Order: sequence, then C-alpha cells, then structure tokens
Amino acid sequence: MVIWTENARMGEPYWQLNAAPAPKFAAGLPPKADILIIGAGYTGLSAAIAAHDTGADVVVLDREQPGAGASSRNGGMFGAHPRLGWRELAKLFGEAVADALFAEAKPALECVKSLIADEKIDCDLQHTGRIQLAWTAGHFEALKTLAEDVAAKSEVQAHIVERRDLAAEINTDRYFGGLVLAEHCGIDPQKLHLGLVQAAQARGIKILANCEVSDLARKHGGFVATTPLGRINADKVILATNGYTTDNFRWFQRRVFPLPSYLIATEELPEGLIAHLAPGGRMMVETRARHSYFRASPDGKRILFGGRASMRDLPLDVAAKRQHATMCEVWPELSQTRLSHVWKGFTGYTFNHMPHVGCENGLHYALGFSGSGTVMATYLGRKVALQATGAEGGETAYSQTRLATSWLHPFTRPHFLKAADLWYRTWVDTRENYLNRQGRSPL
Repeated sequence: MVIWTENARMGEPYWQLNAAPAPKFAAGLPPKADILIIGAGYTGLSAAIAAHDTGADVVVLDREQPGAGASSRNGGMFGAHPRLGWRELAKLFGEAVADALFAEAKPALECVKSLIADEKIDCDLQHTGRIQLAWTAGHFEALKTLAEDVAAKSEVQAHIVERRDLAAEINTDRYFGGLVLAEHCGIDPQKLHLGLVQAAQARGIKILANCEVSDLARKHGGFVATTPLGRINADKVILATNGYTTDNFRWFQRRVFPLPSYLIATEELPEGLIAHLAPGGRMMVETRARHSYFRASPDGKRILFGGRASMRDLPLDVAAKRQHATMCEVWPELSQTRLSHVWKGFTGYTFNHMPHVGCENGLHYALGFSGSGTVMATYLGRKVALQATGAEGGETAYSQTRLATSWLHPFTRPHFLKAADLWYRTWVDTRENYLNRQGRSPL
C-alpha cells in the first residue's frame, strides 16, 4: 500500500513546490493581429517569439492558464531523437525522410539549448545524458541497431552499455543493457515555461489566459476567432494545442489524441541513497510498453517516476499505487518510501508516433509530439512560425511526416484507448515481464 507524506499533493506537480509566482497576463483582447497563436505552452510561446522576431504582430490565447497542460506537468527530460528507429521511419516515409529526421535531432536539441541561453532562462538545465534501458534481451538487440543508425545517420553522441557494465549507471538487475544519449539533459519544465513566457512578454507579445477560441472562421483571406472576450481578426493562425486540442478542431482531434502520463515524486530520500540507486546520474527511460521514465529531482533529493500507468483516466490514488509498484520493481529498496506528489498530464500522440508541422485549410500547426515535447514542441513551434510568416529557416523534415487518422478513431473522443489499455496490460505487459524473467529474446 502506498504511504503518503503528511502534506501530500494529489494532482499538483512536484514542480510547483518551489515555483515562482505566476506571471500576469494581458486583460484585453486586441481587435487584430498578424499572427494569432492558439495554445500558450512550449509550442505556442516558441512560435510567438520566432514570429515576433520576423516583424509580425503576435497574440497568444490559451483556454486555461498558460502552461497548465503538459508544459508544466512533464518529467523534465530534454532530448530530441525520433521515437522510432530508422528502419521504421523509412517504411513509413521513405529513406530520404528517415535520413533527414535522424539528421535533424542534434540541430533541434542545440536550437532549444541556444534559446535557453540567449533568453537567459533559469530552468535547472543539467547535462546529465539519458539512458534507454532494455527490459528484455530482444529490446537490447533493438537498442544496438538503433545505436548503429544514430552513429550512421546523425551527429548525436550515443553508445551502448552492456549488461555487465550497467551497474555504473543504475543499481538494479532488471535490465539487459542500455543506450546512452550523452547530450540529453534534465530541466525543470515549469521554469522553462515561465522563461518562455517572460521572453515573449519582454517583446511586448500579448498572452491571454482563460480565452478559449470557440469558433475560427475564414474571412477575407484571413481568420476571425471568437472568444469569451470578443473577436479577433488575424492574417494567419497557428494551432499549438497538442494533447489539449478541443472539439472546436475536430480534424486535428482525429489525428492527435490525448494519452495520459502519470507521475509520482518521493519524499526526500536519505543522503547517498540516490547515488546508490542511480550512480550514473542520468535521465532514465525503459523500453517496455509501460514507457516508464524516471530521474532524480534537480536538487538530487527525490526520485520522480512517470509512465503509462494506464492509457485512460485513472483516479490519482490508483495511478500512484501502480507507479509506486513499478518503481519498486526497479528498486526494491524504495518499497517503504512515501510519496509527496502524484499528478498527470496529457501527451499529444499520433498514430505513427511522430510530430508533424503543416497547414490544413490555411491553418498552420505543429502537433503530435508523442512524448518528446520538451525539446520538439519548442523547436517545431519555431519552425511552424517561420513557415507561417514565410521567413527563412522554416524547413524541417517534420513537414514530410504525415498527420493521419485511423479507423480505430472515427470520433473525436479516443474510445479505442480502453481496448488498447486492456490489450497492453493483459498481453503485452505480461509477455514482456515473462521475457524479462526468463532472460530470452521474443520470437
């Protein structure tokens, strides 16, 4: 049974523990803008900064408080490699696009690092590296193939860690080896969002909270958006809502669906315990279908543990118990550790696991980051803004991916996730755990 600290925070991200006061946002809606951006997370704010810097007059609207979604609720892992291997990408999009996607990984990461440095954003950026941990012997073979592709197709630094050497990275016998991406980092995601807000506001960009776009209509070669605060005319509109896209944008809802990710934070651990559990000091992710990801908090005092406790909404106490149990599979030493926080956020997932930057019926968008949004949302927000304004530098291989729907998802609500959750929990997870125990490759 999960043990809670006395002042446990249900639903509140750990990042709010020492967060700065929320910024003040604009009160009035201007009558017009060159570029209207819907969504004030990483994507929308990065797009706003890039569009403004080309000379455009920019307004950003959010239906809630800016950053209330995944931009302040993720695990703070900072990397930009494609979620799929080169061979899978080549089958989906062709070899040339697969090459381009792999080649773009390092420039994407460096672009966002440069933005953080240029804007002097204090977001606890830590150059830890990230290790992908193989749950089965078959997964480890796949990581070896990925390492070969990364070396051949990109400038990303990556190396394999054999099982016999894994104790230098993580103190557990659960994994069969790992792949280290040495240039990946850890951040405080809420501080990154705040820094982007401050960078936008310093440019005079208007950001409005609690201002949902209930209707968006084409008019005189541009758009008119209806909101609770009135209407605003815009020459161009960028949709930057990802896993929080509403029914007002049904074409996109059928192509980008919200997948919940649940996270827990432990109480402060005894001095030296985290160094014992994770001597490599890296961001850590698993290859199994639970998609667990975990790390030390920036101050090095807690473990933050996230993953796919379910593909559908769960009560937070149930999700916390599942995450706690999964954490203790990795580190039995934490079985009596209490939890201080449990929360969730929604990733915007696509059916091919890849983001896309494009334009549909005149509406520009960058969506579908599929769990890699900390860097990719910020990077592709810039790209979509440059495309919308017609400025140089908007080219990206992510405009050559596809934002496709599936027969599984005929409605705007992702009802198929209930069946998918049952499938993964009763078959995929069971099979992967069996292979983990047996120490053999899948057939």
